[in-house]
Amino acid sequence: MTTNSIWLVLCGGIVPLMVMPVSAQVIPDSTLNTTVSQSGDNFTIINGNRVGNNLFHSFSQFSVPSNGSAFFNNAADVQNIFSRVTGGGVSNIDGLIKANGSANLFLLNPSGIIFGANAQLNIGGSFVGTTAQSIKFSDGAEFSAISPQNAPLLSMNVPIGLQFGSNPGGITVQGSGHNAQLGDSLQVSGLNLGTRGLQLQSGKTLALLGGNVALDGRLLSAPGGQIELGSITNGSVALNSIPEGFTLSYPNASSFGDIQITQRALASTRDLSGQRGGAIQIQGKQVSIRDGSLLLVQNRSNQTAGDIAINATQSLQIIGKSPDFKSSSSLINETISPGAAGNIIVTTPQLNIDGGGYMLNRTFSTAPGGNIAINTDEMQVNGFAFGDPSPFRAVSQILAASYGAGKGGNINISTQKLSILAGGNIAARPYASGNGGDLIVKADTIQVTNEGAPKGLYFSLLSTATFGFGNAGDLKIDTRKLSVQSGGRVSASSIVLGNAGSLTINASESIDVNGVKDAANPSYIGTAVRPVFGVSNATSGNTTINTPLLNISNGATVFVQNLGFGKAGTLNIQANTLRLDNGASISASTKAGGGGNTNLQLRDLLLMRHRSFISAEAGSSGNGGNITINAPNIVGLENSDIIANAIKGKGGNIQIATQGIIGLKFRPQLTPENDITASSEFGVSGTVQINNIGVDPNSGLVQLPTNVTDPSQQIASGCSTNQGSRFVVTGRGGVPQNPNQDVTSDVYDGLHLSTWSDVRDISEYRKTDAVTAQMSESSKVLVQATSWHRNSQGKIELIAAQPTYVQPYLTCGARTEVPAAMPAASFVFKKLHQDDY
Repeated sequence: MTTNSIWLVLCGGIVPLMVMPVSAQVIPDSTLNTTVSQSGDNFTIINGNRVGNNLFHSFSQFSVPSNGSAFFNNAADVQNIFSRVTGGGVSNIDGLIKANGSANLFLLNPSGIIFGANAQLNIGGSFVGTTAQSIKFSDGAEFSAISPQNAPLLSMNVPIGLQFGSNPGGITVQGSGHNAQLGDSLQVSGLNLGTRGLQLQSGKTLALLGGNVALDGRLLSAPGGQIELGSITNGSVALNSIPEGFTLSYPNASSFGDIQITQRALASTRDLSGQRGGAIQIQGKQVSIRDGSLLLVQNRSNQTAGDIAINATQSLQIIGKSPDFKSSSSLINETISPGAAGNIIVTTPQLNIDGGGYMLNRTFSTAPGGNIAINTDEMQVNGFAFGDPSPFRAVSQILAASYGAGKGGNINISTQKLSILAGGNIAARPYASGNGGDLIVKADTIQVTNEGAPKGLYFSLLSTATFGFGNAGDLKIDTRKLSVQSGGRVSASSIVLGNAGSLTINASESIDVNGVKDAANPSYIGTAVRPVFGVSNATSGNTTINTPLLNISNGATVFVQNLGFGKAGTLNIQANTLRLDNGASISASTKAGGGGNTNLQLRDLLLMRHRSFISAEAGSSGNGGNITINAPNIVGLENSDIIANAIKGKGGNIQIATQGIIGLKFRPQLTPENDITASSEFGVSGTVQINNIGVDPNSGLVQLPTNVTDPSQQIASGCSTNQGSRFVVTGRGGVPQNPNQDVTSDVYDGLHLSTWSDVRDISEYRKTDAVTAQMSESSKVLVQATSWHRNSQGKIELIAAQPTYVQPYLTCGARTEVPAAMPAASFVFKKLHQDDY
């Protein structure tokens, strides 16, 4: 029996008008040859119209009471049973629907379908419950529930689609919820499906498609098969045949409705017979999973499991836990067998995981885990479940994990805005011998903040980390802006024995790391080995950051670290400006292994203030790491330090190249001042090398001439024969910074300042003798003979013409006698004044 209530709104209040019990009925509508016989609450359906392997039935009402049944007594060779309800009433099904053989059963009622808590399926094939108006076939035929008066065009072909009207009825599935035990590190167990819920035989499809779809504590099970939930308010849905039955696609759907999965509802494709875990696909506008409800693919076979795929055109909400905290609202794809786990694929404009909700992809075997792929505009992983006693189980999380020898899956996130808030986690982790997967995030903005998280072990995380022997994967982030606040963490780390992964961040605008949760838990970005038991030879990965602006403030830190016996990685930062303020730090530290290195390549400025520091220190017997800094301007104020110290090992080396360094000075030990030190308490100190490159940044690059001129050839060395010679040197008051520039007056704050000039008489300070020109004696010149004659002694003499006198080469620094026939050269020297040099 069912009860329908009609309500009226009177005077602003809602009052019941009448309550009328209605008997459940299975009644044919006479449009086909359907025949129904009744025995109590049990109905037997025979005849109908058969075309090939397809059997068609038509009803004016189709409802099954509690403890009742509707039995399609079909021939064993029927492949598909198509049944429609044309009377305009909702189908209330709280009993059993069964059919013979392996036939697929379609139940079509545009007015709506309600499956009660006692509803069951006992059919050999797939089941499609829908509020579509008609079913379409490959030959163009259409089996309609809204035009039964027309002679039906029946088909022997396969169904290819469902046509929905503008206001289809909804589908509701009611139940008492599952009994699953679920933790972040435990495989799903305790389902105990038994005979409860809507279940099919192994390898079949269970599909529910209506206007709005609600799973209210109900259990859906399609072992090794396919579960399809679709909410469509207008358009058509394509039916695609597969070995497991059908998959659905929505190429011509114009609008979608909502899907609510609440009160510990369950949709599972786990197969205990050894078949692979099947697939789950959900399509709607707003999809909500709450109250510990669960979508589960668990693989127990040698084959790869199916995927969980959710496409929500407006939002996907995964929120809360069960009242006893034993189950989280979740999407879970896991393998406990040699077959790989399937993937989790989410496409939606808005994704919200809150109140301890989960999205998990896990392997508990030698097989690899599946991947998690999220494509969204805005994504939030927020908070924890109030009252849950376990901080690890309580937090909202997206996790790809390995609990066996198999490799964990990857997480790929593509979004405009990513927020990880109040203890939420996004992580890829191995817990045993298998390696972890990679975490790859592409987002316009990313915020990781611990604000709102309770005290204790609650931290907002974006990380890859290993808690076992396996190595952690890499964390790769591409974003415009990254913000890490109030104790939030972005890391690639090792907690037990496996090696940590590497961390790479490319932020096209800025990175801001700010604040602490408490004194022991700062906001940070980094790679680390932090063994729980203190004994580990694992190595720490590299941290690489590329961004125009990196701000670290209020106790926050960026680092590479190894607290075991292994080596720390290298910290590489490439930025335009790097600012550290109020106890902020950049560090590469080790406890016993080789020190990590720090490499800072900065285009403009390194600014350190208020007890900030850059360090590459080593504890115990480890060697200090090396620090390399290239920055045009380096400023260290208010007891800020650059440190590469060690205790028993060798101090590290510090190498700095800069055009100007302010505040910081080399000192052999740390002091309350701004120090640069590379000491070792009991070992050999390191070295500090500072290259102060004195290049005027305003001068730019000067193009040198290709033809070099000897300046000595541009100065006249002789004096004119026609006038008195003069040698003049005129002061210029300075030279330009660039040889190609003119000397101009300085301008400061709107004032023109003349160049400095000293007009004092330099003769008072320099006593010199009068200057005279000096000329060296010319050498004798041999002259060629032009004639000869016999002298008075009878000897022959050669005769040469009288030589013309040649003025000797004069310099302004020398003077000599000249023949009377030549005019005397005059030499005039201007007294040098201090302004001239």
